[in-house]
Amino acid sequence: MARRGKKKGRPVSGWVVLDKPVGMGSTEAVSKIKWLFQAEKAGHAGTLDPLASGMLPIALGEATKTVPYVQDGAKIYRFTVAWGDERSTDDLEGPVTKSSDVRPAEAEVRALLAKYTGVIMQTPPQFSAIKISGERAYDLAREGETVDIPPREIEIGRLEIIEHHADRTVFEVECGKGTYVRSLARDMGRDLGCFGHISDLRRVEVEPFTQEDFVTIAELEAARFGVQGEDRPEPADGAEPIEIPVDFDAIDALLVDTSAALDCLPQIAISDDAATKIRLGNPVIIRGRDAPVEAEEACATARGKLVAIGAIEQGMFKPKRVFAG
Repeated sequence: MARRGKKKGRPVSGWVVLDKPVGMGSTEAVSKIKWLFQAEKAGHAGTLDPLASGMLPIALGEATKTVPYVQDGAKIYRFTVAWGDERSTDDLEGPVTKSSDVRPAEAEVRALLAKYTGVIMQTPPQFSAIKISGERAYDLAREGETVDIPPREIEIGRLEIIEHHADRTVFEVECGKGTYVRSLARDMGRDLGCFGHISDLRRVEVEPFTQEDFVTIAELEAARFGVQGEDRPEPADGAEPIEIPVDFDAIDALLVDTSAALDCLPQIAISDDAATKIRLGNPVIIRGRDAPVEAEEACATARGKLVAIGAIEQGMFKPKRVFAG
């Protein structure tokens, strides 16, 4: 029998609410954060395109168990649509495929907003991660294929004009899971008869996180090394690498607690004895006048620390996913 390898990294847990810069891919960002924290495990809650900036929630350690709750949360984007050109990627990356000299008036754009608010059907971009016959749409698109991507139901809670100019409009949208902002730009441009594409995109919120939770890579580097990346001393040619002190306490202080991702669930405070039983997979009786008798999902905490996610049935908490103490 093959021996299991020893886990590499620290068993650190929590959320890094990264303000991702333009030009960095989501996978690259996760790798960078995992390295900075020397974490055993890391993952993100919703891809953000390299050309987009803003909120990329990255889970470390036990927080990876809560990723689905953040992925399902509402998101807010601030984006600019450049009118006059439609592009193959629906953003600045791809070549122009259609053009028009028409430019919409603000009143025309404003009159269109109601059509894109509420529960609507949306067709994802050709360059998207949607799977078609087992292959990613963007892989097929890069090979020159035009694929038939079926529309799907999405929900947009709010779509507002922030600024309007002759050749571009700045919007803010609050939307649910699965919404493609690039598709919004494409479809609005077609409806207005002028075509359009995303020229700037920034994600400012992913529920339950807000801009107050933002942290930059420079701030994380400064916390870990005491200096920012560009100020870190480099050894002379042929010299030994310069040892830089590592302060994990400082960088760990920038983490958002794992339980923050579960604010959407009922919170049940339990005793230390009950926590021990739950971590062994055993159900416990929920006590307290305000404790719910039934709940499909709830999270149990002991001394403010997350213990488990589970169901409450007939006054009993039954663990489904347990977290390390």
